[in-house]
Amino acid sequence: MSASVDQNRFPPRVTLLEVGPRDGFQFEQAVIPTELKLEMIHGLIAAGLKNIQVTSFVNPRKVPQMADAEELVRRLPKGAGVCFSGLVLNRIGLERASRSGLGAVEISVSASDSHSRRNTGMPLAVAVAQGQELVRMAVREGLQVRASVQCAFGCVQEGLVPEERVQDILAAFKASGAHSLALADTTGMATPTTVKRLLRRVLPTTDSVPLALHLHDTRGLGLVNLMAGLECGLTQFDTAFGGLGGCPFVEGAAGNIATEDTLYLLAALGVATGVDGAAVASCSCRLATFLGKTFAGKLYRLAF
Repeated sequence: MSASVDQNRFPPRVTLLEVGPRDGFQFEQAVIPTELKLEMIHGLIAAGLKNIQVTSFVNPRKVPQMADAEELVRRLPKGAGVCFSGLVLNRIGLERASRSGLGAVEISVSASDSHSRRNTGMPLAVAVAQGQELVRMAVREGLQVRASVQCAFGCVQEGLVPEERVQDILAAFKASGAHSLALADTTGMATPTTVKRLLRRVLPTTDSVPLALHLHDTRGLGLVNLMAGLECGLTQFDTAFGGLGGCPFVEGAAGNIATEDTLYLLAALGVATGVDGAAVASCSCRLATFLGKTFAGKLYRLAF
């Protein structure tokens, strides 16, 4: 470790939410068999990941990769000490998630009207109102709820999103009872400057409710944006093994920050995670071989 790194700038430990089985798989054209999905999830658990987003309860005609959501949840390992979650975007999705037996959900709306219409078919105001109601319903069902704001750092159609709008959506989610919150850089437009500026604005609003960052690496700034989040005191980040992922409704979308690359950076900064990077890399290599492609992540191809 470089002696020039000031470890006091960063939290001593962070929590990673692995989103590859959801955000990553949904972006792949080749259908990934349920058996292989389960193999990957078991491998990620063995690597030490305690929070894994395993699927999304969305229209299978729009996202065929997620058509096996209920079967996948039914076959998840029991008593593994892992929080498995699924993404829901509407009432039907929430009802499906609740019936499946999954204990945690993420409810997400976009801060961009254009993206909201493409992603959910709803204008911004309608989506936010529905999102609040979904949060309340999920809490009543006894589910752990994370509420997230997509396109929080910009939209390819609309440009920069007003910070006040993002803050208002987070405040509405908090008031509705969400247990945790997240800001998603869906389009990969964030920079360290915009990350710090938005976090400084919204953190007083979120207060005691944990806030996470979901970062994409479309413009190559994912990890430096993570460092900006660390410097603001955040301790929860989303990653995807191999750098999988992207949004089907964003032109030129690239994957999430890679779990392995993130682990390497955090180790260099003296930040603990409890996750074995080499074991995560094995999952990435296995899936890359199945798909016959190279992923965007860097470290999974190297020996740890």
